[in-house]
Amino acid sequence: MFLLEHHAKELLAAHALAIPAGVLVRSSRDLRPRELPSGPFMVKAQALTGGRGKAGAVQGASSAQEVKRIIARLDGTTVMGRPIHGFRVEQRIDFVHEAYVSLSVDAAAACVRTMVSDAGGIDVETHAAIHSVLADAERLQEASIEVCASVPPAIRAPLSDAVRRLSEIFLTYEATLLEVNPLLILADGSWIVGDVKLVVDDNAIVRQPALEALVRQYPDIYPEAARKLMHGFDYVEVDAEGDIGLITTGAGLSLQLIDELKAQGCRSLNFCDIRSGQFRGDPARLVAVMHWIASRASVRVVLVNIFAGITDLAEFAQLLVQATAQVPELRVPIIARLIGRNLDVAKDILRASGLRVIIEPDLDRAIELTQGALAGKGERHG
Repeated sequence: MFLLEHHAKELLAAHALAIPAGVLVRSSRDLRPRELPSGPFMVKAQALTGGRGKAGAVQGASSAQEVKRIIARLDGTTVMGRPIHGFRVEQRIDFVHEAYVSLSVDAAAACVRTMVSDAGGIDVETHAAIHSVLADAERLQEASIEVCASVPPAIRAPLSDAVRRLSEIFLTYEATLLEVNPLLILADGSWIVGDVKLVVDDNAIVRQPALEALVRQYPDIYPEAARKLMHGFDYVEVDAEGDIGLITTGAGLSLQLIDELKAQGCRSLNFCDIRSGQFRGDPARLVAVMHWIASRASVRVVLVNIFAGITDLAEFAQLLVQATAQVPELRVPIIARLIGRNLDVAKDILRASGLRVIIEPDLDRAIELTQGALAGKGERHG
């Protein structure tokens, strides 16, 4: 789950880290000049992406009137293809030095990679000397000293302090990435978070009250996390114009299917790990997925891929019939690749239902049938 900069800064501030005074303005209509911090200002479009500075979505302003003009100009646009969810208007900070700090999960090494640089800003990746160290969770504090040993002495103390305190927050929120760029070092040797990128493991949200509160308050900003929190499984839209809706189980197999479809020139609407072993006779998960798929008019066929282990395919077939009856707006062919326990009973249930379901146990053949539906045999839904 990628957090908006504003929300990430609020979390850091709750741990007594210094951030610029600022407010979130959802649109130009919501701007209240009296609520703004002291100027001059930085106006920062809040979009779930990096590269906002290079895209012109972070701008300085000397007055509230200029703030309003910037927001009005950017409101309703996108940044790197991502929608803008509001604007953080914050006080511009006088600093003497910009630095860079990053902590991230290195999956290959099963450790946390800590990186620092005595230079920061939008071109840090290409122009700065970055120092890096790997450490497990128990050694992160030692790593904060080790990784800062090569930076200039004048900024070593504030940078080491920043890495130490950010490491604690990284572990607290079960983050996969915590990047501060720039880290602003002030004339008195203190430091402040200029910009922050925070990505957390969405499986941890149920253990993180502050994150759960964000998701529940802003389901429009964090729809995938909100769906998982409310429904208990993963559904992520990967291509809003995709023409194949997926109802699949198993994260690895689902990703593999998306890759296979892409390799054959097909566009999947979504990733789905519906966790079919947890149906327990209730079609609610299937109903939810079908509603989400049906909301996209680009979808022309649904591909089901259930490679059953503990899942009873007879139960799945019955639930699919029930769910389809509850989502009449999904009027497209369904290709069902089913393999596993009680397959023959599942075939009988689906054939007797009268649904537009083609059952095909072979995955390659199921993909061919899906492509055939896209070639002109699939009816668009309304």
